[in-house]
Amino acid sequence: MGKAIRDWTQIYRIYGMDEWQTLIFLLIHAILFTLLSVIFFMYFSPICSFFCSSPFFSSLPAGSARFATGFMGSVTALSAVCLFFAAGNFFYSSIPLRWEMSQRIIDVVNDWSNVKTALDVGCGRGILLNAVAMQLKKEGSSGRVVGLDQKKAIMMSKLLRRAGIEGVQEYVTCREGDARQLPFSDNYFDVVVSAVFLHTVGKQFGQRTAAASAERVRALGEVVRVLKPGGVAVVWDLVHVPEYVRKLQELRMEDIMVSERVTAFMMSSQIVSFRKPRHQVVAPVEVRLDW
Repeated sequence: MGKAIRDWTQIYRIYGMDEWQTLIFLLIHAILFTLLSVIFFMYFSPICSFFCSSPFFSSLPAGSARFATGFMGSVTALSAVCLFFAAGNFFYSSIPLRWEMSQRIIDVVNDWSNVKTALDVGCGRGILLNAVAMQLKKEGSSGRVVGLDQKKAIMMSKLLRRAGIEGVQEYVTCREGDARQLPFSDNYFDVVVSAVFLHTVGKQFGQRTAAASAERVRALGEVVRVLKPGGVAVVWDLVHVPEYVRKLQELRMEDIMVSERVTAFMMSSQIVSFRKPRHQVVAPVEVRLDW
């Protein structure tokens, strides 16, 4: 199955970018540290002289002030490089990587032509949502994909407008709801997908707390509940994928697969996919790491 090729500028024009504040924060600090490192480089000797005249350095061995100046200049330069890298990774993760990972998520499902109902949990700006809709349209399916998020009506209208720009509005519907209590009946969807969302569930309790873990597991359990027997779910998420795998093993899901690690938003991310068994499974579940 061929992947849709998109330029990042196209994706940005349609979907924009979330959390501009973080990117601006990183860039401002990167520029400040760059300016500091330039100052240390251009005025190395005057700064050394200033340090030598201070009572602290006068009591230290000769050359201490020169070493301190060079060390501080190196640290500021390295900090600037790291901050620019972090800003670049944040921008890349928000736009090009999201589209690329959306295509990988789609490729996990072998046959989209038979998919009648799909769900995107935490659809955000709608990149994965519209990618699924475009795949349904490509396969000539009569199915629809539901985008679920805790958004207000004005945000939902933006999602539908973006779907219209992509030419798939008839395949998309939006629903406001809580991932921990999905507003759908049991065994409803053929496919359930989610992209970098589940790790945010329960974040008010702190990422590393037992309460937050319980909330994430609850949301994953809801994904299993609304998935039809024989249906496929694909989740791309940050940090907590091993936690999801353990829960899926407890729930006796089939064909559990975990992808290689991908750095997103300066953190480790992976894709985990699984199939809901058509019948109750009692044998041990195998996890494959082969894709």
